[in-house]
This record gives sequence, structure tokens and C-alpha cells, in this order.
Amino acid sequence: MLSQTRALVPSVRTCLLITTYNWPEALRLTLASVARQTRMPEEIVIADDGSGPDTRAVIDQWRGRGLPIEHVWQEDVGFRVARSRNSAIACTRADYIVSIDGDMVLHPRFIEDHVNAARPDWFIQGARPRLSPETTAKLLQHGVPRVSLFARGMQQRPYALRSTLLSKLMSRTKTTVVGIQGCNQSFWREHAVRVNGYDERFNNWGPEDREFAARLLHIGLQRRQLRHLAIAFHLYHPTRAPLEKNPLNRLLEETLSKRAVWAEHGLDAHLRARAASIAQPVTRDARSGQ
Repeated sequence: MLSQTRALVPSVRTCLLITTYNWPEALRLTLASVARQTRMPEEIVIADDGSGPDTRAVIDQWRGRGLPIEHVWQEDVGFRVARSRNSAIACTRADYIVSIDGDMVLHPRFIEDHVNAARPDWFIQGARPRLSPETTAKLLQHGVPRVSLFARGMQQRPYALRSTLLSKLMSRTKTTVVGIQGCNQSFWREHAVRVNGYDERFNNWGPEDREFAARLLHIGLQRRQLRHLAIAFHLYHPTRAPLEKNPLNRLLEETLSKRAVWAEHGLDAHLRARAASIAQPVTRDARSGQ
């Protein structure tokens, strides 16, 4: 039986979780689009998989402009986005988490749409119209996060049209993980805790987002495929997917076949570490920085 998450109210505390790795120019554009939101998230947590100082400089710049950013960094020892997301989830106090990648341009009503669409026992998957190399280069050059519906070379163009009426007609509730992408997704934090977050055995590029979604489905949640709302435009970059069959696919297959709900190597370790750091008494030397 699912816990009864309270009905969503406008005052619900929301966190925008942004994953990033060594593309500060794209992250700068993403944060510029965050600053234009009609409903600002109470928290912004950047899950950084080991970026260098240029990324930190971008974060500091936007923090100085008033964005409520928490920067969660981990050492660069390979692709560990699952671990990075768990670290970010552990540090937020928000009830509701909206997850994107740090190479996306958000529609000004992106957060508003995700929050308004949320329901107690749903998680939401939004669309990500993909931009062409030419449009991406132009946006990065000018740094202005405005994307036209008629931008050159856009893929999935129909989903770039924001319409409440079309969304009611085209959005669907689904029971599979086909089409799941962690770069435009929202979920309740309590549900992430219940399934123990992302499986950190995904230590390279793989379907960690689909595996996480599968466990959310296995505890009885519904997946809402949201169309024509919560629009996030994905900047172009070459695919990072392996050319051959990915050996990490077996982790997703195991979860689906066993209807697993718990990640053995997941969020709980970060929650314990966070709790221990908060409980640690502050010494006089620590306060003084000495």
C-alpha cells in the first residue's frame, strides 16, 4: 500500500536537480533559463560528476545573482551520474524534485507546469525537443535562452508547442519504461527514498534512469507522460551511447524480471552521510576556518 503523499499545494517545496559535467557554456545557458521561470524552485541542486573550475565559476556567478544553488561535486573517476543524483537527492529538503540535465533550455513555465501536473502517486516524464547543431551554436554564442517553435532543425517539433488543451488530449498514463529520460522528469522525494534512489552499479553510460523508473512503477506509482507542457529543449551534442550492446542493460533487465523495488547500492548511504555531517558538532576552529 502506497503512503498517502499529501495533495499538491502551491506552497509545496520544490527542488530543481541539474546534472552536469564539464560543459560550463551549456550550464550557463540552462541557469539563465532557470532565472526566467514563472515559478522559481525553492532549491536548485547541481549534481556535478567531477567538473573543473570553469563550471564552479559559472555556478558562483549565478549564485551571486540570487539563484538558490547548492553545488554537490564528486571526484571525476568516470561516468557516475547515478551516484551524483543520489548525492543531490540526499542534500535537498524539498518535497518534490524536478530533474534535468545541464545542457537544456527550459520554457519559462517549465517548473510551473511540472508542479501543477504533479499528483500524489505519479511520477512525470516530459518531452525534450532536440535542437540542431546550428541552433545550439547560436544559443551558446549569444547566451540568450529563448528558443522559437520554428527553430532550424529541431527534432520532435510538435512537442515544442505549449498548450494546456493539447496536453489534456495528448498526455498519457503508461506502465512501461520505454521512452524514459532522466533529463526531464519529476517525482516525490519520499518515493525516491522508498526505492533507495538510483542504482550506483551504473558506473558508465546506461539506462540508470529507466531502471529507477521501473522501481517506481513496481511500488505502485503511475507514470504520467506529459506532452505540450513542461517543455525543455535539449542542446545538441554527439551521443554518448555505446556503439555495441551495453553490458549495463542487464541491470535493468534484472529489475524488470524480478520486479525489484530496492537498489542495494543507492541513496541510503548518502542519507546516512548527510545525517552524520549535520549531527557533527561544530568546533570553534571549524567556525573560524582554522
